Amino acid sequence: MTTVTTRTVEYPADGLTMVGRLALPAGTDHRPAVLIGPEGPGLNDFQRRRADALAELGYVALAFDINGGRWFTDPEEMLAYTTPLLADPDRMRDIGHAALDVLRAEPRTDPDRIAAIGYGTGGAIALELGRDGVDLRAIGTVNALTTGRPGEAARIRCPVWAGVGSEDPIMPPAQRDAFAAEMQAAGVDWRLVVYGGALHAFHHPPVDQTVVPGVGHHPRHAQRAWDDIVGLLAECLPVTEPTGSA
Repeated sequence: MTTVTTRTVEYPADGLTMVGRLALPAGTDHRPAVLIGPEGPGLNDFQRRRADALAELGYVALAFDINGGRWFTDPEEMLAYTTPLLADPDRMRDIGHAALDVLRAEPRTDPDRIAAIGYGTGGAIALELGRDGVDLRAIGTVNALTTGRPGEAARIRCPVWAGVGSEDPIMPPAQRDAFAAEMQAAGVDWRLVVYGGALHAFHHPPVDQTVVPGVGHHPRHAQRAWDDIVGLLAECLPVTEPTGSA
């Protein structure tokens, strides 16, 4: 297994002190880098481990924060925070750009080879970075079929991959269709994978006993979605070993 080093990074965004996780692969050379956005409740160990896993594959990875270090356990409290955020593209972009600045400031990051992936709210932020014209190599999202302001998807300069559960009531077929229509009209290189039988947040293991209608873990599809994201990165942002490495 590749030796990975990690550290906590704090940075300002959205009037908060964000607390992210930066994971670095072994070595000292420049590497492609990936932003990882969490779902609405916030950044937890599950997403931090995603950064570690990508670093093991050779990427510089930053699991960024959206809630100022908080993890919402109350669904109503989480919705009270994320609903206005998701309705404000500029605010989402500011959160994304702040994280992107941290990632670019890392000396190991190749600033010309960066991708953004995200889950739920974090995926919406990744998409807004694309709609803002950020030079990304790929965007991958799970449970984030958000649509943007008219015409702005034409600024997306990279392939977009999106995954969603077929039984997700928060991302129903009408929203899938709207997302697909936006991407197609903008001429984006896009893919949408529908995972049969999966609910919202199917990728995330349960963290407590709270039951939220329409939300449920699907271990098999969770692994498939992760494999699809890793495949997207391998296609659009391949890791190349430094010259002279064994």
